[in-house]
This record gives sequence, C-alpha cells and structure tokens, in this order.
Amino acid sequence: MPKLEVFDPPMCCPTGVCGPAVDPVLPEFAADLEWLRSQGVTMERYSLSQQPGEFVANELVKKTLAERGNDCLPLILVDGRVVSQGVYLSRQELAALVSGNGEQPASIYTPAVAELVAIGASIAANCERCFKYHFAAAKRLGVSRADMALAVQTAQRVKDAPAQAIWEMARRHLGCAMPTEGTDSESDPASAAAAGEATSRCC
Repeated sequence: MPKLEVFDPPMCCPTGVCGPAVDPVLPEFAADLEWLRSQGVTMERYSLSQQPGEFVANELVKKTLAERGNDCLPLILVDGRVVSQGVYLSRQELAALVSGNGEQPASIYTPAVAELVAIGASIAANCERCFKYHFAAAKRLGVSRADMALAVQTAQRVKDAPAQAIWEMARRHLGCAMPTEGTDSESDPASAAAAGEATSRCC
C-alpha cells in the first residue's frame, strides 16, 4: 500500500477542535485519514508548530516551503511525491490518489441501481403508480425480474420491521388481552361485519 504524508500549517491539534473558531473541514479530514488508515494505507501527519524537524528533514517539503511559504500548507505527499498543496482534500480525492491511478473511483450507483432503489421506495411508500413506472424503467435498462424481486423483498422486510416491533410492544403490554392467532372473522360475527365493511373502502 502507498504511504500518505500530510504536512499541516501551524495549529494546536490536527482536528482543529481546540481553537477559538472550529474549522469544520479539519475534523472531517481527520476522520477521512483514519478511514484510509483502516483501509491499510500507511499514514503520517505532521504539524509545523509541533514537529518542525520533520519539515526540515524532508528536502522536498523544505524546498516547497522555501518557494511558496506557508501558503503551500497543508502539503500532501504520496510515496514521497507532492500531490496537493494548500487545501484539505475530500475522502474521494484521497482515495483516488492512494489508489495509484489519480482517477476518481467509479460509482456503483448506475441507472439500473437507481431504478432498483426506486422500486424498493415504491413498496415502502405504498405507491402503485411509482412501482409501475420504475418497473417499466428497470425493464428498459435490462434489469432482471429476479433482481427486482430482491429489491421488493428487501423493501418489504424493512417496511414490516417497525410494524412487527409495535405489535410485539403492544403484546408485551396487553398480554392475554391480545387476540389469539386463531381468532378470525368466521368465528366472530362482529369481526366479520367489520371485515366486510373494510373491503368496501380503501383504508
């Protein structure tokens, strides 16, 4: 894996949260570096105010500082090569640099994936028109019925989970007062009447 080095401008700490005015970019950048470390990237970070010796020991950093002054900081190096000056990069940009090709990683959120997400959202929203529209769009993109079925099943499981949770909560509170599994409209005239009324309206 490549080695990433960050040479920061003078600051009290790399997260930037202990100064008088917190720069929101700094905590996010620190989190992104930790994420890179968790992916196996070797990472070192130095502050000019706390580790000036590291700036002097690195000839490339020392030369860049002499030419541009502190405007070049933060200075980001990958395997000893300067890849960025004067700006904190995003996680995507950092990931692209350490990947070795300098290009943004390809997104997996393709139009086909977007239609699968929309199909799942249609199920969650109980929107028949939405489902029909996105089903047709997914078919045009070549999405298989099996994949669409998986999207529907996943959405239905997510949708059912809170309903099951509230049912279980009610059962715990009410105990034996809850109707049993065998109670249905055939054995209960009042329930049968209610069921008949329910079928004549939408909700």
